[in-house]
Amino acid sequence: MIQRRAFLLASAAILTLESTGLARPIGKANIGPGRKLRIAGARAPIEILEDRMGIPHIRAKSKHDAFFGQGYMVARDRLFQIDFAYRRELGRMAEVFGPRFVAADRAARLFQYHGDIDAELRALPAEVLECARGYVAGVNARIAELEADPTLLPLEYRILGITPLHWDVRDLVRVRSDGMGNVDDEVRRAQLQARGLLHLDQFMDPLRPAWQFTVPEGLDCAAVSEADLGVLLDAARPLPFDDGQLAFSSYDRELDRIDLAGQGSNAWTVAGSRTATGRPILANDPHLGIGGASPRHISHLTAPGLDVIGGGQPGLPGIMQGHTDRFAFGRTNFHIDQTDLFILRTRDDDPQQYWHDGKWKRFETVEEEIAVKGAPPQRVVLRYAEGRPIVSEDPARHRAVAFASVSLLSGANMRFAMIAINLARDWASLREAFKIHVSPTNIHYADVDGNTGWHTVGFVPKRPRHDGLFPAPGDGSYDWTGILKVEEMPNIYNPKQGWFASANEMNLPADYPYKERKISFSWSDPFRHDRVAEVLSAQPRHRIEDSIALQHDVQSLPARALMKLLPAKPSPAAAPAAQLLRRWNCAIEADSAAALLYELVMPELSSGFRELVIPPAARDLIPSVNLSEMLRLLAAPDKRLGADPVAARDALVDKALAAGWAKAVELRGPDPAGWRWGDLHQVVIAHPLSKLPAIAAAFPRIDGGRSGGDGTTVMARGVNPARGYNVTHGASYLLVADVGAWDNSRVLLLPGQSADPRSPHYRDFYPDWLAGNMQPLWFSKTAVDANAVSRTVLAPAD
Repeated sequence: MIQRRAFLLASAAILTLESTGLARPIGKANIGPGRKLRIAGARAPIEILEDRMGIPHIRAKSKHDAFFGQGYMVARDRLFQIDFAYRRELGRMAEVFGPRFVAADRAARLFQYHGDIDAELRALPAEVLECARGYVAGVNARIAELEADPTLLPLEYRILGITPLHWDVRDLVRVRSDGMGNVDDEVRRAQLQARGLLHLDQFMDPLRPAWQFTVPEGLDCAAVSEADLGVLLDAARPLPFDDGQLAFSSYDRELDRIDLAGQGSNAWTVAGSRTATGRPILANDPHLGIGGASPRHISHLTAPGLDVIGGGQPGLPGIMQGHTDRFAFGRTNFHIDQTDLFILRTRDDDPQQYWHDGKWKRFETVEEEIAVKGAPPQRVVLRYAEGRPIVSEDPARHRAVAFASVSLLSGANMRFAMIAINLARDWASLREAFKIHVSPTNIHYADVDGNTGWHTVGFVPKRPRHDGLFPAPGDGSYDWTGILKVEEMPNIYNPKQGWFASANEMNLPADYPYKERKISFSWSDPFRHDRVAEVLSAQPRHRIEDSIALQHDVQSLPARALMKLLPAKPSPAAAPAAQLLRRWNCAIEADSAAALLYELVMPELSSGFRELVIPPAARDLIPSVNLSEMLRLLAAPDKRLGADPVAARDALVDKALAAGWAKAVELRGPDPAGWRWGDLHQVVIAHPLSKLPAIAAAFPRIDGGRSGGDGTTVMARGVNPARGYNVTHGASYLLVADVGAWDNSRVLLLPGQSADPRSPHYRDFYPDWLAGNMQPLWFSKTAVDANAVSRTVLAPAD
């Protein structure tokens, strides 16, 4: 499964803060009037105070100008990051990088919204649209500054020989795609069904809640193959920045799937009845990719009727995780099946027609011209059926495949949703904002009046005749009939328990009518959630310090499960490993030898388990096994492990222990006294285009940091051994909010606000992040004024 997550594929760079004069640390006693800049697009003077961490506190006279300030500051700190993503999403890479990028551009344009953009804009709340226009104007104002003095452009532009694109608010509607969703899972299941091996899918992607497979009537599973994914596979591949073939030849989609499946987020909300102060506490740490561009940028936006602070996604207006003056809000990924493949029958004598609703229809077509650097423009024809992109065609078999995604529906304007959330004042108005929130999300809420709430949001397609687990015939009989209303989504308000948490686990309430409202049957393993629940349920007087400690908790529930499986009489080769692990407290600490051994044993165990339970006929379709399912079967072995399942289990564990010990000796030497998990598990951040020598030279790696944790601990520091042992994903942004006493809130951001190596904020958060030393998130005017180190005024140009 390729999870639907906000993607940030480009690195970022920003001109030095000193060179602009905007963030020169002059000390609060000497701030004075600061610097005044004339900026086109601002409607009134905008004051920006920056604190010592480079967080801008934007004070405007209107909401439009507050978002203008956010767009301007994000462009100042992260222009290349947001510009690169914008160019890729618009399908305008070939015009600056050449013919190799035409395929990526065609794929990007295929998944754009081609409906009535003006109608979409008119349907948005007027205030939300006005704020979005302000954000776009702020980005463009910064770009205009750099055009006036190109020497101040971020370093990438000179190296790559390109210039930034001007933004258009219409593109916030046009750009919709969020990946292939889980349609690759649909293809895999159809192939397993065709081989009579569908029952084995449970080992890769267990159905939660329990469910029985039903193949849609009329679907020929034997005809389904990966070729049906077509353009979706092209869109998932890395961009060919090296020699054009190297990027493709080294690409491994299964490793990407493992990386993405391991990502997630944590959030918990504790009511005042269970805190030491009587005020609610809300904690959130989104787990996204670590190793490239930071996926969050912190801002504070203030204007009449608006006061919000927290982490935003660069290039997306608004704050994603933070708090207003009235309530705190956090988010984790909720699982919604938002995509489907529809198999179309095309006409024998005219492959441009397909059968739907009892008649032949002609594909809708959109012609696009792709500008290509150093070559003539290329014209491409994009085909659609019922508004769904055609991702593959096979005229010889009278077959085409359409990709259905909620992101392409009318009204699916996710890029405006954060603004609506930021403008809300309470639970009721927040639920109104959820109506344009497309992405699957658990929203956490806690307000100054002591109320707490959890609400799942995101567009859920109504499938009257199928469950989304297989491709479906595209004749119209399996078409979607709408989306669930916000009120139909799972939610709670002021639960009696006094706390709740989400960590991407299957969290549908026991009484939720999931058979009628099919949301998803694919969820993350519950390890992180279960550990959070274990801790919170034992803390009747929870404190801010407790939330900070829990965000950095490295206790491993899978490790506990493994301890119960250690053989009583291990073989001589496995005995040293068993002895070391038996003395261990199951904490994945950076300085732990046992943690290192455990991390080397588990891949061996998983590999051996797969070889034991997955027959050769299915191994190409099941390249890895689900950790929870593996541990469950090993704890209660049955005939799937063989004629003597207990003996087979014990032999499997013994072999993994011996292999893990041998691997540890190979990597760290024969003496376990010198083994440390953190020596292998490090935090390395490099520019995503660092394969280009000039980029690598201009943007030195940020490294040297050792880390504990893994992908199953609350302090998620994901690792994919097939790609090495460095941290691949985790919480680069962490927030703990003291609701109502906002200046007590704490935050971390990896590695810093800026992505320019000349900036003091390029890596200033890095050591604090590694140490878990969370920093104040100043909010009140008094606190912000007292901790400001620079002042800038953006004044209208006319």
